[in-house]
Amino acid sequence: MACGASNCLAALPGRITHGEGDIEMRQAVQDLLDSGNNQILLNMEKVNYMDSAGIGELVACHKRVVESGGVMKILKPNKKVLDLFTITKLIQLFDVFEDEKQALVSF
Repeated sequence: MACGASNCLAALPGRITHGEGDIEMRQAVQDLLDSGNNQILLNMEKVNYMDSAGIGELVACHKRVVESGGVMKILKPNKKVLDLFTITKLIQLFDVFEDEKQALVSF
């Protein structure tokens, strides 16, 4: 995790499925919220697979961030994950960025 003045970047593991990566994502987001950071950028560059449990956990994390008055954005999802976001209409829920600096400035 890397944090700036008011935002944090959290890198996610390669797979986000039930019991693999979902717990790490949940914990990373919760740790950031607990430390007072509610502008969260999830780096999905290494995520190569996400199942329905992973999608559910991503939505749950988003809900917790919004309930804390924050914003959660997505950085560098690969084509497979981006297609999944499009199919599930999550693309409408998240701001998605390819450039880290642009993403951080957008907060």
